[in-house]
Amino acid sequence: MSTALRQSIIDACLRMNALGLNQGTSGNISLRHEDGMLITPTSTPYERMTPDQIVFMKLDGAVVGQGRPSSEWRFHLDILRSRPETNAVVHAHPPYATTIAILGRDIPPIHYMVAAAGGDTIRCADYATFGTEQLSRNAIKALEDRTACLLAHHGMIAIGATLDRAMWLAVEVETLARQYHGCLAIGDPPVLSKAEIERVREKFAGYGVK
Repeated sequence: MSTALRQSIIDACLRMNALGLNQGTSGNISLRHEDGMLITPTSTPYERMTPDQIVFMKLDGAVVGQGRPSSEWRFHLDILRSRPETNAVVHAHPPYATTIAILGRDIPPIHYMVAAAGGDTIRCADYATFGTEQLSRNAIKALEDRTACLLAHHGMIAIGATLDRAMWLAVEVETLARQYHGCLAIGDPPVLSKAEIERVREKFAGYGVK
């Protein structure tokens, strides 16, 4: 079972790059497993990654076995600790989501699919140096009542009960970011009301990839 989970992380990393959500090894993915998590190793090209290189960390931060986890392991671990319903964390640097994050902007409700992330905005977490406890705190705050957020001057995070769900949401966030970017090139876009986003959220029950 562990080998299959490890391979699923590698497959998702390869898909992330193929979809243009990420470039090189800058993204990272984790999955809850037993009393800890499986996470991508640091600085390892996805196309050469093997299941035995996926790192297992306990929820207290201890690494079991060999290998060095992603430099972003801290927010993966803290998200999984603080969100028991979450089993997968996807972090990437998609071009449009990262552009909006560089501006330090939330993605407003320009489209009803914003509701897929759990609220009427996709928040942008305050900037902090990568891999730090402060970034972890900022990300968790931005993810309150949400399943995705941007990271200022950095990238984005999508979470889910399954890896498929987190990957699906990552794609949706990048699509929304591209649409918002296009709107900003024209002017300030009109937005949907909170009440409408709440109606959409109710209709989304059971919708989308599980």
